[in-house]
Amino acid sequence: MKRRTFLKTPLAFYGALAAPRFLRALDTDLSKVGFDSGVYQQNGAQIIMIFLYGGASELAGNLTNIEEIKKASQSDYDGYFRGITKTSNGFWQEAGGVFMETLLAGGDLSVFRTCYSKHREDTNNKSHGKCVSQNQKGRFDTDKEGIFTTLAQILKHNGVIDKDTVLPFITMEGESQFFAKGDREIEGFLKPVGIGKKLDNPYARSGINRWYYYNAQEREIKDYQKIAPPLLSQKMDDLAQSQNGFGAIKEAFSKRGSLEKFIERIKTKSLPAGIKYPDNNQFAQKLQTAVKILVANRDTKIISLGNDGLGGWDDHNEARDYVTRMENLFSALSIAMAHIKAEGKEKNISIMVFGEFGRNVNLNSALGWDHGNNQNLYVLGGKGYFKTQGIVGETTLYNPNRLNRLYLKPKEGSYSFEPLCIAATVYKAFGVTNPAILTGGYDAVRGL
Repeated sequence: MKRRTFLKTPLAFYGALAAPRFLRALDTDLSKVGFDSGVYQQNGAQIIMIFLYGGASELAGNLTNIEEIKKASQSDYDGYFRGITKTSNGFWQEAGGVFMETLLAGGDLSVFRTCYSKHREDTNNKSHGKCVSQNQKGRFDTDKEGIFTTLAQILKHNGVIDKDTVLPFITMEGESQFFAKGDREIEGFLKPVGIGKKLDNPYARSGINRWYYYNAQEREIKDYQKIAPPLLSQKMDDLAQSQNGFGAIKEAFSKRGSLEKFIERIKTKSLPAGIKYPDNNQFAQKLQTAVKILVANRDTKIISLGNDGLGGWDDHNEARDYVTRMENLFSALSIAMAHIKAEGKEKNISIMVFGEFGRNVNLNSALGWDHGNNQNLYVLGGKGYFKTQGIVGETTLYNPNRLNRLYLKPKEGSYSFEPLCIAATVYKAFGVTNPAILTGGYDAVRGL
């Protein structure tokens, strides 16, 4: 990108401003990680990662077994949910299925219905904390660093990002295991910049119209009464430069104004004609900002979104509003994909959606679903490096005739993969030629 178009910023100061404090360096031997700079440049990958905390049911994206499920379920599906209509491709119409069908027809969506962990089935592991950590670190040995910390080190090691790269990693969900620690501190410019959950600007000084300072010569506090906010903000930055010693804090203040202008410019960037995100969907507004940043700034590689604004997905009881959450999620994704295409960025920008695990399909006595193993992975865009797969994987209903144990698993002969393969997919999109070395042997998902 042309640096004069954007703020030209050494990013070491980001850690002093807004990055999570726990980031440390890569545990993996970088010399063993293969990297193809040509693939990296050709793909120009940018990824929005949406993690559905709590473990979302797969049923919105897979109603293919619903009639069998209804017959075997502890509680009555039709009597509880207001509508369960199966679309032509087996989506739940009322739970985002109409948007999924449109995205599928436009060649913009891949739905992998068999993200299934045999490892977890064998070890009887379906706990939230451990599964979140494993999926966000891309390893079953969860003392390792997160996927994006690993990626940052690889890209820096291979010389494709450095201290002049603008906002390479952004988190819009606060701290997460995607950026988890290793054994040593990493350089500040590799740390994510945090943007508040309500899309507030962490670098802005708002509502300042009066300030005081200590005049050392006269030994008294001076009142500057009311000053126009831009002038006051500049005075405060100048004061910080004169008082702080050399180091991260001084450097942070020196670039604060540039970041403030950058983020405000992104927030006020107009949308392409015909693109309108819903005003009453906080998640959609956050997704809009993420797309705007990626469109405007090719240096940004990853934006981690979480599911704030939608609600959690730990639907052990009273799962009815799962339908509304999925509808809100896919209405936002549908608009975001139209936005990306209108900007001509569908080859570069992709969106990946998954969680820690899936859920059982038995509707229990509390009218919810308990922890399961099989889940969907949704991939949108990224057509320059991710060949659209449509619908992948078939499921079968497994009924062990035990209370509340009714769940879907991959049909015999169907393609399936461990959730750690998602981490390998991210690495491969950014030019890593042997991603399985980073995931304990699990390779990228089919299509990359």
